[in-house]
Amino acid sequence: MAKKARKRRKFAKEYKAEVVKLVNESGKTLTAVCEELDLVPSAVSAWVSQADIDDGRGPLGALTTAERHELSQLRKENRELRREKEFLGKAAAFFASQKQLGTRS
Repeated sequence: MAKKARKRRKFAKEYKAEVVKLVNESGKTLTAVCEELDLVPSAVSAWVSQADIDDGRGPLGALTTAERHELSQLRKENRELRREKEFLGKAAAFFASQKQLGTRS
């Protein structure tokens, strides 16, 4: 019988930190901790990996949580600025065409 699809859950960063601490300090395997807390091993593994990166123990070039947040914010700002630039370009073209129409009369 197939497993029922689980609804995606969100966890507070404090909870994630406690789970990571439990995995790192309890002596239990990640799988055992996940079974006890009814968590998905892939998610907890990602939390542990990100905690290692945040503590400076990750692979070279890996982004910390703060860097990921900053990158996300910069990408959002970049999208907004591109939209504004596109709008201003269209507005300038519109007003330029209106000015040309007005000078020909």
